[in-house]
Amino acid sequence: MKTIKQIADEIGVSKQAVRDKIAKLSLQSTLRKNGNHFAIDEKQEAAIKQAFEEKSQSEIDNQSTSETQSTLRFENSQTDRLIDMLQAELNMKNKQIDELNARLAEAHAIINREQILHSGTMQQQLIGLTEDIEPQKKISWFKRIFKKI
Repeated sequence: MKTIKQIADEIGVSKQAVRDKIAKLSLQSTLRKNGNHFAIDEKQEAAIKQAFEEKSQSEIDNQSTSETQSTLRFENSQTDRLIDMLQAELNMKNKQIDELNARLAEAHAIINREQILHSGTMQQQLIGLTEDIEPQKKISWFKRIFKKI
C-alpha cells in the first residue's frame, strides 16, 4: 500500500493532481485511512496511474494534432504564396503577350499600307508605260524594203 505522496512522486506530479484524479475516478470512498495518510492499494494505484497515462497520451495526441495543423498551415501559406507569385508572373507574361500582339498588328497595318502604296505606284507606272508606247502601224513589206533604200 502506498500514500498519495508516494504515487505523486512516482508519476512526477503534485499530490493535489493525484487527489484530483482520485476524486475524478470516484475512489475517495474506497480509500482506507492509515493515520494521517490515505492508504492506496495496488488496484487503486493502477487505476490512478492509468488515468494519468491516458491524460498524457491525449496530451501527446493533442500536441501531435496541433503540430500537424501548424505544419499544414505553414505548408498552405507557402503554397498560397507560391500560387500568388506564379499568378503575378502569369499576369505579367499575359501583359507582355498583349503588347507584342499590339505591335504585330501595327506592323501588319504598316505592311498593308506599303503594299497598297506600292501597288498604286506600280499601276501608275504601267499606265505611264502604256501611254508612252505608240501603237505600231502595220507597214507593208513593200514600204519596209523601200524605206531601207
